[in-house]
Parts: sequence; C-alpha cells; structure tokens
Amino acid sequence: MKGAVFYCSKYGSTKQYADWIAGATGLPIFDVKNERTDPAMYDFLIIGSPIIYFKVLIRKWIRKHLVHFEDKPIVFFSVSGAPAGERLNGWIENSLPKRFVSRMYHVALRGRQIRKKLTFFDKVMLMIGSMFNKDPEARKQERKGFDFMDKEAIDPVVKRVHQFQSQAD
Repeated sequence: MKGAVFYCSKYGSTKQYADWIAGATGLPIFDVKNERTDPAMYDFLIIGSPIIYFKVLIRKWIRKHLVHFEDKPIVFFSVSGAPAGERLNGWIENSLPKRFVSRMYHVALRGRQIRKKLTFFDKVMLMIGSMFNKDPEARKQERKGFDFMDKEAIDPVVKRVHQFQSQAD
C-alpha cells in the first residue's frame, strides 16, 4: 500500500512530528499549505494538525478533500498542549466532519509553545484564556509556555503505517 504524510503547522511542532514520522516510515511528506499533491493518489493517509483555539488547523483542507478519504485508512495525529482525553476529543469532533472522525485512528501528541515565538495576538489570547482555565498547571503553561515534544510518541503512528504496508505484501 502506498501512503503519505500530509500536515500543516503554525509554530513547528506538527512539522517536527511529521518529519519524524516520514523519517521512520519512508513515506513522502507534504505541507498542505505549500504543496498541491492530491491525496487521492495514496492508499492510506497520515494527517497531522495542531489544535489552535480549540480547532483543528487543517480542517478546511480535510473538508475540501473529504471525498478522497472515504475508502482509505487514515491516521490523524493532533498536536497541542492538551493531553489525550475528552476535552481534546471534543475539540476534534467539533472541528471535523463526523464521517471523517468516525473513520480515523487518532493519536494525540503533545506539542511545544515557546512564548517568544508567538505572535502578539496569540500571546494576548493565551493570557486571556488562562484567566478562565480552572486547571492551575494548564493555566501556568498557557502563560509561561511548555515543551512536551517526544519522538517516541510517534510509535503508535509508525506501528499503524507498518500494518498498512504489510497488508500490501
């Protein structure tokens, strides 16, 4: 089976994970903002996106290409400061079409937020958001930044790719 990694990234964490996945699997990699590669050319897809303001950043691209995903295995990896769980799942379900969410295999990856690299707008929004966050640790992370990047966290994605590839044998 022929697969590819498609991703978008705002500050680089999702790109780093996509690069690690491509390196570990040998799959081609495409930034959906710069590449015009057709996902219909592939038998399975690895799709990665950051979660920004409780929304999946790649959602418009997914909706645009939704017809090409109907009969393909899909691994979707999200990148955010939030850990896996109901809150993160809710953001994904509210951002993406139900028929996509019901078919994808989701892997939640933790990202990185370096305050000095954020836009002024993003800094302000995180400061405001932190005032309403009831979790003291998450509130601190929103204000100070964090780095949860972990190359080993891609293992579930790599295993799934190897399963897809072995089905072709």
